[in-house]
Amino acid sequence: MTTLTIQDMSRRSRLSEPTLRYYEEVGLIGPIPRDPSSGHRRYREEDLDTLQALACLRAMGVGIEDMRTYQANRAIGRAAAGEQRDLLARHARRIEREIETLHVHLRYLDAKAALWDARDRADATDEASAAERVQLMLADLEAVLS
Repeated sequence: MTTLTIQDMSRRSRLSEPTLRYYEEVGLIGPIPRDPSSGHRRYREEDLDTLQALACLRAMGVGIEDMRTYQANRAIGRAAAGEQRDLLARHARRIEREIETLHVHLRYLDAKAALWDARDRADATDEASAAERVQLMLADLEAVLS
């Protein structure tokens, strides 16, 4: 059986070596077998799928406890499908809210850039219009920040 070093697994999973060690420590993976002569971790090819799934969840802002639940549900399989769906749907809704917030931030930045562009061009009419857009955006910003 081919095994992978922690460096190999880090490169392939795109998780840092300290993260791989931490995920083993908190029980998200493993325990990972050790080389009998050196004591170094030796990952199996099958571990890569699990680590790639965890890397994806991590990139989406999923916390350790929900990762644990996700891993436990994967092990259970079909019997945990509803819980798995709900967990992933909950995070999808969270990301949708974050995207909406980012869109408001983007519109605000565009309005501020237009204001400063008008000032740079010394265009009083455009500056007044842009200032009005900025004021309208402040209400949207307040709404997403509360």
